[in-house]
Amino acid sequence: MWESVAAGFSAMGSESRLKVLKVLVRAGESGLTVGEIQERTGIAPSTLAHHLKFLAGGGVVVQEKAGRSTINRADFDQLRVLADFILGECCTDAPQKAANDG
Repeated sequence: MWESVAAGFSAMGSESRLKVLKVLVRAGESGLTVGEIQERTGIAPSTLAHHLKFLAGGGVVVQEKAGRSTINRADFDQLRVLADFILGECCTDAPQKAANDG
């Protein structure tokens, strides 16, 4: 569990990759081609390919061949796993305030 979660967070570890992931999240389940992502982010095609490979390797993006194109989608299930991992124990060690502490 720790290894896959760390890989997911690591994959998002740059401003450019976060920008790509945000564009894919906004696109929803239909995803985007590399060209569409490039148009929306302005990232050079060769650099974009590197970032997409990193995001796919970290499990936060799924790539699917569709003819001569590759459709890229955010992996919403994995993103939920990452969010739950970080927030799952929110505030469990925080001091509890008694109801009558006002």
